[in-house]
Order: sequence, then structure tokens, then C-alpha cells
Amino acid sequence: MTSYNCPECGTRAPVETANWCCPNCRSPWDLDFAATAVSLKSLPARVNSLWRYEEALPLAQPAVSLGEGRTPLVALTETVFAKLDFLMPTLSFKDRGAVLLAELARRLAPRRVIADSSGNAGTAIAAYCARAGLDCTVYVPEETSAKKVEQIRAHGAHLELVPGDRESTAQAARAAADRTGTFYASHVYNPYFLHGTKTYVYELWEDLGGTLPDAIVVPVGNGTLLLGADLAIGELHACGLISERPALIAVQAEAVSPLAAAFHSGADALPEEPAPAPPPAPTLAEGIAIPRPPRAKQILRAVRASGGTFLTVTEDQIRAAQLDLASRGLFVESTGVACWAAAGTWSEGTAVVPLCGAGLKTGLAPQSVQ
Repeated sequence: MTSYNCPECGTRAPVETANWCCPNCRSPWDLDFAATAVSLKSLPARVNSLWRYEEALPLAQPAVSLGEGRTPLVALTETVFAKLDFLMPTLSFKDRGAVLLAELARRLAPRRVIADSSGNAGTAIAAYCARAGLDCTVYVPEETSAKKVEQIRAHGAHLELVPGDRESTAQAARAAADRTGTFYASHVYNPYFLHGTKTYVYELWEDLGGTLPDAIVVPVGNGTLLLGADLAIGELHACGLISERPALIAVQAEAVSPLAAAFHSGADALPEEPAPAPPPAPTLAEGIAIPRPPRAKQILRAVRASGGTFLTVTEDQIRAAQLDLASRGLFVESTGVACWAAAGTWSEGTAVVPLCGAGLKTGLAPQSVQ
């Protein structure tokens, strides 16, 4: 294992003994890790999971894999393609990062693992901790989809239903994370998760014969898929495996779009939060309804550096996009259709959208959001 580093103040700490965040400024960690070039020709003979990109991963030879990764890429139009990440073991793309967190926790052997989530990350952490034989507690907002709550419980995790919004849930988990013997399997604060989600782009690169599309469109709440994509693009470019970097197109629900507002105002960070903060507006896209993502600066910087932009979608557009995808044979949860709802406004070359979670997790979007 390598070391954590803080992108804000430069603090470094060994993975084996580090706090869950930088002890000096409380920022999320990055990872001191350098990927080496993956040979495209060698891949067909390798394991058929995300672990085939071993040169790009900070862990190897996992004991907790469920065969995650290698999801299909299908055409939706002549220029827009969808990657079916809802066909993962726990039915969402979060498995990509969760498997690395669970593998890391297995090696560190804590007394307990905790996580917080709006649903999908929690189900993924619960499943992979079950696979690893780790005691796991997942904190979720009390309004989380009943089907996601049922899935977390089915994997044997302890469940903490937290009154209030997603930020209240995160605060409760972070307080518990400071207890001795606890591994905080945070998909936001722990960079191993981002090194899992980056395999999404490595798979695109492989399936497209060593190239990438002109744009990668991703839903953004805490930004774990976007930041993973940015990592992979940087690594592929640094290794000479791509010559052009795709634009990152970030999508938020119009009802909860702090990053889009900051981006279009020219800001490089979110404004200082007033006290008390107003509650976020309701949205069908519960998985990206994050009012203050801890990695906001990194997300804004990545989108700008790529030449991309932020797009927002309305509740009516989300609902219509879910029905449209269902009519094409793809039943996707309401958060996961946000990128397809936005893709119609992008006309600058080829693009790939992720279909991040299965429709069975939330059912069809209702006609109104209360």
C-alpha cells in the first residue's frame, strides 16, 4: 500500500495508520500512486473484471471480487452511447469503488467498517463487506428508497436511518468514523474509491479500441465517477495511450445544482455556507442531491481543464428520460437517467453516458416530487 496526500495543504500519511481525512485541514485525501501503461493487446487473456487493469490499480490480487466491471456499451443514437453500469453485482456503478474499499479494509483488519450514502454506495459497501467478512454499519437518510434500505439489510449490514438530508447523514457517519478501530469506507473521502471508478474509462478505452469519445457525460453529486474519469484520462494520456482528452460534461438536477451554479459563475469553489443552511429542494435524482460536496474544488477544476461544462435537468426531463430509456429496453433508476436527459443538448461529437443504477432500486419516477 502507498500513502495518502492532502491536495489542499500537502500533508502526507501512510494508509495503514492515517485518519479518514487530513488531520490538519479536514480535506479528503488523494493517493500517492502512479499508474503504468496497460497493454491493450494483453487484455483479452486477463480476468474478465475491472481487475484486468492491474497496472492502473493501487491494489492487486483481491479476495473480495464479485466479478464487477466489464459492463456493456450500447448505442442509443448514432453519436451517443450508454454504458450499462446498472448490470453490476449490486446494480449500480458504485461497485467499482466499493470493491477497492472493502479490499483495503480487509487488509487493514479494523474492528468495524462504517459508510454513509444516499443508497447505492451503501448497498455496495454492505455487499462487499459481507464478501470480506467485515462488520459493517451504513448510515442513510431516513427518506432513502425502501428498496435500497432492504438491499443494505439483506447483505447483513447494520443500518442507521438518520433524520434530515444527505449532509446530516454524512455528519453522523463522520462523527462515528473517529472511534478507535473504525475504517471509514467513504466513497467521498477515501481516494481508493476513485481509483475504482476510474476503471469505467479504462473499459471505454478498451471497448473503443484504444480511443475515447469526444465527451464523457456523468451525473455529479459528490463527483466520484467524474473524478475517477478524470484520473483515468490523465493516466491514459500520461502513458501515451490516448492523444486527445475528452470533455467532461457534468450533469446535476436543476433542483440541487450547487456545482453548476459555481461553474457558470466562474467560481473555483462553493460559496461559504450561510448558517443555518436552507434545506435542499426535493428531486427525483436523490443520488446526486448533494448541496456541499467535499471535493467541490477538484470537480470544478477537472471539468474546466477538460474543456467541458455543467448541464442541469428538470424533474420533468428526468421523468421523461426514464420512460424513454424504458421504451428502449433499459429500466434505469431516476438518478441514473439524468445524463440521458441532458445528452440531447450536447451535439459536439460522440458521447458516452453511464446508466448508473437499476430501475428496480427506485421504481418509476412519480408524476410529482413532494
